[in-house]
Amino acid sequence: MSQAEPLIGIHLILGGARSGKSRFAENIINQAGGGIYIATGRAWDDEMANRIDLHKQSRGDLWHTIEEPTDLCAALRTCNVQEGKPVLVDCLTLWLTNLMLEDRDIDAEITMLCDLVPVLDIPVLLVSNEVGFGIVPENAMARAFRDHAGRLHQRIAELANRVTLVVAGIPMQVK
Repeated sequence: MSQAEPLIGIHLILGGARSGKSRFAENIINQAGGGIYIATGRAWDDEMANRIDLHKQSRGDLWHTIEEPTDLCAALRTCNVQEGKPVLVDCLTLWLTNLMLEDRDIDAEITMLCDLVPVLDIPVLLVSNEVGFGIVPENAMARAFRDHAGRLHQRIAELANRVTLVVAGIPMQVK
């Protein structure tokens, strides 16, 4: 995305672990003067807590952070009404993990998200891990996660104005 292009609508940003997808998304919003970061991760252990702290420190003063591991739609509605700034959701796959661990109705949650994002008045960048490129997982929960993520990505990509795949730090425009 060049600096001259307006930041509008829905932008889905996919990539593998440590692909540079979050940095790419953050740079887009930094160029727009900052925004809101909806963080879906939970600190289940010390390593994850350290990752979260490093992410917070790296964002700087241009960002307002909302930590919301499960009720993503409520967080987005709040941003839409109160903030009016571009929003980065990082990440959809952690959100799915949290929903699965709470035994939530995944299809209903995905439908709510897909019904909401097109009617928001703010630009929304949705970061997610592309997990469908690997082998078929050996256990049922991992296969269910992969399948939920794949269906979520397809639905969001259909709604999105832009879809970018980030590989080895290089963004590739898909849509």
